[in-house]
Amino acid sequence: MGGLILVVPEADMAQTTAWVADFFAKDSLGVPVKVVSGGMLRQDSVRRGLEALPAQCSVVVVHDAARPFVSAGLIVRLLEAVKGRTVGAVPGLPVTDTIKQVQGGVVQTTIPRETLQTVQTPQVFSRKILEQAHQRCRVEGWTVTDDASLLERMGQIVRIVPGDAANIKITTPEDLDFLMEKSCMDTHVPCVGMGYDVHRFGPGRPLKLGGVPFPGGPEVIAHSDGDVLLHALADAILGCLGRGDIGEMYPDTDPKLEGIDSAVLVAEVLELAHQDAVQLTHVDLNIVAQVPRIAPRREEIRRNVARLLQLDYAQVNVKAGTEEGLGFTGAKQGIKAMAVVTGWKNVQRKSSG
Repeated sequence: MGGLILVVPEADMAQTTAWVADFFAKDSLGVPVKVVSGGMLRQDSVRRGLEALPAQCSVVVVHDAARPFVSAGLIVRLLEAVKGRTVGAVPGLPVTDTIKQVQGGVVQTTIPRETLQTVQTPQVFSRKILEQAHQRCRVEGWTVTDDASLLERMGQIVRIVPGDAANIKITTPEDLDFLMEKSCMDTHVPCVGMGYDVHRFGPGRPLKLGGVPFPGGPEVIAHSDGDVLLHALADAILGCLGRGDIGEMYPDTDPKLEGIDSAVLVAEVLELAHQDAVQLTHVDLNIVAQVPRIAPRREEIRRNVARLLQLDYAQVNVKAGTEEGLGFTGAKQGIKAMAVVTGWKNVQRKSSG
């Protein structure tokens, strides 16, 4: 069970509380929303937000309202990173400009940009560790620009996950103009891709669908691992990007691809989507086969595909059916899969600020 804490200036408490009540009465988020007053510094405001959390909360997502274009996919990537012994994760983007250290208007040195990244919000933390960090911050009088800095001072490990170029920060009056102009939304255009793949049954590879093995199912003849569903999915993502098809990128004549896990191919195609500033929003998958029965494993496939794509479970749909004995699938000669992927493409990049 999640929830949302909005931290606002004391002077805006009454107005924001009334606005929240009115807004969510018309369109409920399905989770509790609470408004609390902030402090003088950013770190004071985060601390007050932490104090308002319910006892059962164990993971905290800290986000600045100055970044209004945050995507669900980015949040999922961060939440996936904070598992096990990892107590903090932040999104980062590689620095593309040359960075120089300057003092008194004179260049002192050039910093190697290969080791630098610009960091965004949201940032995700273990609630317990973040509370400890803020307590120490208050006692020792630290001043920091983000919460990850607190954990770093305590010697905690903070992981970096790929950020989002479209997750821009509204900082200057010019940025605010950009937010208010209609052209702001015109930079994000919808894109759709469709994928289709088939595999024959026969001695070869153990059957996998969406990365989920089907022990006892028919084998498939394939150069890779033969995951027909992930092949269709990769094709659909490439369609969103306008980058051809999976056969062009991963030809079945390439000996290096012999038996390759199709999840690796999907991961590489997904990285292309990140490079092209394409944010996937929904995936609809359809498996057509007389055998094996898909329904008992459908939700497992759905969860695994969502994990592979770093999407929320609700953004992935999996369907399965037969062709009532018709065609090659009806004759149990093979299996086919179709995928439709939708997304938003950022066609006019702006500095992440």
